[in-house]
Amino acid sequence: MKKQLLILFVFISSLSAKAQSYIGYFHDNYAGVQSVLFNPASIADSRFKTDINLFSISGAVQNDLYAVNIFDVYKDNYDLDRDAKVTPSSANNGIANFDVMGPSFMFNIAPKHTLAVFTRARSVSNIRNINGNLIDQVKNGLDQSDNFNFNAGNANGASNSWGELGISYAAVLYQKDQHFLKGGLTAKYLQGGVNGYVQGNNVNVRYVGNPMNPRNGALISTGEITVGASQDFENNQDYKFDSGSKGFGLDFGLVYEWRPDYADYDLSKAKPADNNFRDLNKYKVRFGLSVTDIGSINYRNAKQDTYNVNGVVTQQMIDDATNLYDFLDQHYTKTSTSKGAKTNLPTALHADADWNMYKKFYLNLNGDINMVSGNKLNAYGIADRVSLTPRYESRWFSFYVPMTWMEYSGMQVGSGIRVGAFFIGSGSILSNLVSKESKGADFHVGMKIPVYEKKFKDTDEDGILDKEDACKNAAGPIENHGCPWPDTDGDNVFDKDDACPDVKGPIENKGCPWADTDGDTLLDNVDACPAVAGPVENKGCPWPDTDKDGILDKDDACVDVPGVVENKGCPVVLDADKDGIPDNEDDCPLMAGPIENKGCPKVSKATLEQLRVEAKSIFFTTGKATLNNAKMGETSGRLDAIKEILKNYPNAKFAINGYTDNVGNAKANQKLSEARAKVIMDLLIEKGVNPANLTSQGFGAAKPVKSNKTASGRAENRRTEIVYLGNL
Repeated sequence: MKKQLLILFVFISSLSAKAQSYIGYFHDNYAGVQSVLFNPASIADSRFKTDINLFSISGAVQNDLYAVNIFDVYKDNYDLDRDAKVTPSSANNGIANFDVMGPSFMFNIAPKHTLAVFTRARSVSNIRNINGNLIDQVKNGLDQSDNFNFNAGNANGASNSWGELGISYAAVLYQKDQHFLKGGLTAKYLQGGVNGYVQGNNVNVRYVGNPMNPRNGALISTGEITVGASQDFENNQDYKFDSGSKGFGLDFGLVYEWRPDYADYDLSKAKPADNNFRDLNKYKVRFGLSVTDIGSINYRNAKQDTYNVNGVVTQQMIDDATNLYDFLDQHYTKTSTSKGAKTNLPTALHADADWNMYKKFYLNLNGDINMVSGNKLNAYGIADRVSLTPRYESRWFSFYVPMTWMEYSGMQVGSGIRVGAFFIGSGSILSNLVSKESKGADFHVGMKIPVYEKKFKDTDEDGILDKEDACKNAAGPIENHGCPWPDTDGDNVFDKDDACPDVKGPIENKGCPWADTDGDTLLDNVDACPAVAGPVENKGCPWPDTDKDGILDKDDACVDVPGVVENKGCPVVLDADKDGIPDNEDDCPLMAGPIENKGCPKVSKATLEQLRVEAKSIFFTTGKATLNNAKMGETSGRLDAIKEILKNYPNAKFAINGYTDNVGNAKANQKLSEARAKVIMDLLIEKGVNPANLTSQGFGAAKPVKSNKTASGRAENRRTEIVYLGNL
């Protein structure tokens, strides 16, 4: 009974704690229903139509006290106390976990909504703050020379096994451009199995050996120990299933995906064959956050005993003990209660980041944080963990290498593979192969039936899936069951739309050839007058004769006035002066003149010189605007000559200008020059010159042509002039 010390004060009823399941596997996009155990949101917008788990199991053992060659542990002669490397401390811990997933499945109930139903059996235990120095001291037994004094402190252990029936719902919560968010919730019915726990309160253990009589060695202890179980195992060692020990649990999670190539997966542009792109990975980076195992189980028949271990027991008493309960009952004071007990679930926070590095290669970083206090009675939780996992992932094959730091066992490296319906892996297998001082080992293995979403087949790419296409290799409309419409006459107008299916014709005429109703050789589609024959040059219409002169408008220079053929459809007109300008268009019909001068003769330099000479010889009484009587006959002849010249230019405008010398008052001279010019203009009008052809103006002594200093010069400056201004 020497090792009963270890049983009594180290609580080896279950040297274990909760460890994580399916390390390296659950973040695979094809993990299917297993992924819902860690984040219920992960199954939304998945690559599965459905995923059916037939059976899978995951187990793990971790600790920070014993380091072993993991493959030697299974040998028949292996002794943990003898062969393991021990690293004792005042607070050692160990970990182990077994998680069995029974028949379970997930399926998409709508494009953005997914359900999962799973069954699960779990066994979880924790033991913390064990004084490893005490274990090392007694691992080979005690003898008369052993003496030790250890503070066992507040060691705490709990163990629980239970079953779960869970239902998970996940949905897409938000989707805009590159941002994609989904959420999930799991509700679990919990059926309790076996629960046990033990906790020390300020326990101190001191052993004093007796070299003269080893059986008289004494164990001196102080403190308090609480032991509890889901039923009274002290009086009945047989396990009794209690269907009333039950509870409820809850998981929830969120997943954000960054999809920079979101335009490539625009559902508004998707073809039926694309199947909403459900078969493709669409994210570049994925972030997940979840909280699992919120809840508890109520064991209604639980019993709890609290022992006051202040006292002394001898080695003989230890050796004579038959079991732990008898030893405690015989030597220590006990306080009992049977009011039942509630045990929590191993609540944990999980975070996940997944990077799609290149095509089918990924790098995942994920971690777990325990949310349960290690000092709470009958409480158990997970070990904190961080894993970095590169993986290659495809629909039917995945390979992953998780590199994990575990709270109790430190760094470990594993590997796993998924091939079709089978997966197997370990988060520590590689490090266990090379290390002789492993502090942990885990494994997972499973069999499932995956039914993947995939791109549908559309061989002829007509938008009609092959399974619904009567002509898989020839594109056609859905109205014709995916077959092309026939075109008997080959005019590119389908028979269903062709009014003349056996004769080629344009689509504009419903597949029929154009007619020539008026027989003018111009088809009706290009004939502006399809019912009346007409020449091609006039678009099939007859030429008009607007003025009804028998000359068609196309040949008629006067389309609105009847005329004769000899004059191009215009009426005959006279040209009296024979200058080629019809009289009705000739300003001078009796005088030949160029067309640019409207048929009138041009005013030549010789004419202007003649007018100058004639006007210069008109004489006035000195200082007055009256003609000189002495020279009246000559003046009258000059005026008649000017009149005859001007009448030859009926469309010309002439100005009669008067000038004086500088003798006398300038204002008087100005008035005199104006009066003399007007006198000549009036006389010419009296003689028959058109008033419209004449203007008069006086300039006084301005613009002299000679010097006013001499008599002859002044005589030259006293003058009248006739100037050509241009045509009317």
